[in-house]
Amino acid sequence: MKTLVVEYLPRGERSHTRKLLEAFLDEVTGTEIEELDLCEDVPELFLPERLGAYIHRDYLGEELSPGQVELMAKMDRMAAQLVGADAVVLATPMHNFSFPAVVKAWLDSVMLKGKTWDVGEAGFVGLMAGKRALLLMASGGIWEGDLAHMEHGQSLAKVEFGFLGYDPVNTVCANGMNLPGRDVDGVVAERCLTVREIARSWAD
Repeated sequence: MKTLVVEYLPRGERSHTRKLLEAFLDEVTGTEIEELDLCEDVPELFLPERLGAYIHRDYLGEELSPGQVELMAKMDRMAAQLVGADAVVLATPMHNFSFPAVVKAWLDSVMLKGKTWDVGEAGFVGLMAGKRALLLMASGGIWEGDLAHMEHGQSLAKVEFGFLGYDPVNTVCANGMNLPGRDVDGVVAERCLTVREIARSWAD
C-alpha cells in the first residue's frame, strides 16, 4: 500500500494542522509514504495557454506541441503521483472559509479528465474508486450550526475526492483555534485521537 501525503503548512512548527499530520504519520503502519510539500513544489495554474493545452489534449484528443507538453508537465506529474497511490492525506489549514489558493491549484492539477476522472455512458466516473482519502485541517473559527453555510473546506474535500471515486473520504478539523478562551491544546489533542483511530483503521 502507498499513501500520498500532500501538505501545505506555511506556519511550519506552529501549525496546528501539522500536529494532526504528525499523529497520522506516527500511527499509520503497513504503507509506503510519499510526501508532496506544496510550499516547495508549487502547483501550476490554469492560465489561458495551459488551459487551452488541456482542453485540446484531454477533451478534443489532439496532439500537443512540445511547448504545450511542457506546459502540462507539472500537472501531469502531480496527477500521476495521485494515481500511483492507494490513499491520499491532504493536510492544510483553512484560509478564508476554504482551501488556500495553493491547495485548490493542486486539486485543479490532479483532477484531469482521463486520468483521475472521466465521462462514461452513465455520466461522470471517478477513476480513483477503491482508494481512500483523508483531510486534516485546522481553522480559526467554528463553522457549524447557524454558521455551517460558511464552511467550504471539509465540504469541498468531500465533493472533490468523492467525485474522483475515493471512498471513504474522512475529514478531521481542529476548529476554533483563534477563538478567545478556546482550549486549543485540548481540542488538538482530541482531534489527534480521532486521526490515530483512522490511521489504525487503514491497516485493517
